[in-house]
Amino acid sequence: MNTTQPWKRFGGAAGLVAGGLIAGGVLAGTLTANAATDSAATTATDSSTSQSAVDPSQPQRSDEKLLTGDTLSKVEAAVTAKYPDATIERSETDSDGVYESHIVTAAGDHLIVQVGKDFAITGTDTGGHGHGA
Repeated sequence: MNTTQPWKRFGGAAGLVAGGLIAGGVLAGTLTANAATDSAATTATDSSTSQSAVDPSQPQRSDEKLLTGDTLSKVEAAVTAKYPDATIERSETDSDGVYESHIVTAAGDHLIVQVGKDFAITGTDTGGHGHGA
């Protein structure tokens, strides 16, 4: 004959259920927190990757090199004479044997201004950080 009182059996079962709910809640909270952390880390990584993927101050092609010294000064003087309110992102050699400056005009347009060896402007292309992009 079972001498255990019904309320003791019910209390024991309720305790097990409550313990399971608490453990489940802790586990669910931990998984949610980990997912949020992983998502935030991925977003931060993706964000920094996309921002650093195109650095407008650096050449985008291996056959182009940043200008320095007198050449830089003369190229940028020619560009700012034509586009006085523009911001020059970079000035570099061009794969076609001329110089170029990547600029952002006061209106926000991205332009590539080509400058010849005589430091005269020879052309202008529209585009983003790369050629025609």
